[in-house]
Amino acid sequence: MGILIAAAVITLWGGHLAWALVSVAADVRNPLTYLHVLFQAYLYTGLFITAHDSMHGSITRRRPLNRVIGQTSLWLFAAFRYQPMFTKHMAHHRNPGTSEDPDFSVRFQDPFRWFFRFFLNYVTILQLATMAILFNIGRYLVGIDLANLIAFWVIPAFLGTFQLFFFGTYLPHRYPHTADMAPHNSRTLRRNHLWAMLSCWFFGYHWEHHEYPRTPWWLLYRTTPPRMKADVHADG
Repeated sequence: MGILIAAAVITLWGGHLAWALVSVAADVRNPLTYLHVLFQAYLYTGLFITAHDSMHGSITRRRPLNRVIGQTSLWLFAAFRYQPMFTKHMAHHRNPGTSEDPDFSVRFQDPFRWFFRFFLNYVTILQLATMAILFNIGRYLVGIDLANLIAFWVIPAFLGTFQLFFFGTYLPHRYPHTADMAPHNSRTLRRNHLWAMLSCWFFGYHWEHHEYPRTPWWLLYRTTPPRMKADVHADG
């Protein structure tokens, strides 16, 4: 099931992107343009979460295939390399919400400065150069309209990145850290399954993700929230 869901996310991301780039005219006066941008941004978020699940071995028990799916998803997202991303993500899980957490900002708690630090922590010169080459191939060799490249490829990638950060890092891990966030310095956002899926592919259930890191994104809604977990421990 994990492989099928990962394949579906990657296919939907690539299919909509290809169709929008060549068949949709980006026009700021047309509301459908914004719908395509937002939908593609949402698919970018799902693409990264697919890679994230591969880091936790949640897609398949076959480790080489798991890694291939993760690397493919990361490269399609923005030419990221798997191993550096994996190393930093495991550091995040070992020390969530602390100065040792590469995703956390002790100094900046407002979302925009924290996001800028978060962004710089993962972007490399090689990655930017690769994306620039791909952009120019699309523009000058393939002949894709400039407005379409910006509207349906560049902007959704940034929006998807911010969506991941805001709902998957900032809101769950920001100060104040309270007792019910222990031991992960992580909170769960409002438990509404529809909103959880729309906002960040169930990653608003973030305490649950840290408690059950091998649970794939599409099963997080079934996990036990922190208050219920505390009640179980108290009764036991």
